[in-house]
Amino acid sequence: MTNADRLLTPNQVATRLHVKTRTLANWRVSGKGPPYRKIGGLVRYSEGEVDAWVLSRRRRSTSEHHCIG
Repeated sequence: MTNADRLLTPNQVATRLHVKTRTLANWRVSGKGPPYRKIGGLVRYSEGEVDAWVLSRRRRSTSEHHCIG
């Protein structure tokens, strides 16, 4: 399994993104944040998809629109 295929828990993703797990839960409800999947009732995130989501949020200037989601 490559790092891109590795599945992360909400706690691991929250730590990487410097947010609370409750924030991730709110993002899931509102359709914001990185893509996730449910496996056997457990929420999991693909490490590669989380990394891609973080890169998609990158801004080059403070004048660029900043909105989570």
